[in-house]
Amino acid sequence: MDLRSPRSLCPPSPRKLRSRLRLPLPGRMTLAVLLGAALFSMLSPGKAHAEFTVCNQTLDVVNLAVGQKVDNADQTDGWWTIGANQCVNVIREELANRYIYLYATDVFGHAILNGSTEMCIDRRRFSIRGIEECWQRGHIAARFVEVDTQEQVRWTYFLTGNSP
Repeated sequence: MDLRSPRSLCPPSPRKLRSRLRLPLPGRMTLAVLLGAALFSMLSPGKAHAEFTVCNQTLDVVNLAVGQKVDNADQTDGWWTIGANQCVNVIREELANRYIYLYATDVFGHAILNGSTEMCIDRRRFSIRGIEECWQRGHIAARFVEVDTQEQVRWTYFLTGNSP
């Protein structure tokens, strides 16, 4: 006969149920090892997910277009919308070009970067080959800022309120 505590006809409390559902120590360790391995594989340098990232450190939403050489031809692509204090991966492969070109506007379409390299953009989502004669080809000419990545394979550009 067990005299420690009388058995109740009431169901056990939620606290007692939770304590019964806990994993034994080996299971907890296995779970921790699996989570650690998953985190390590995501952060390992062997497989990078973003090679050119733009971080918007302004208080406004920004629309971004990117220019670069693709197959020995100049190409512009747009648009990425970047919220305040957020980052977006705009080029997902290792960088093959030393120079990347950026054009950014506010939500009203006003340029917020003062660049000197003229390239083509469009009002809607676009991918345009070539940077000559934008107007004649039905596009808009815009002045992009040149970003020198110093021949690195990964680069992050921080867009601030007083960007060049």
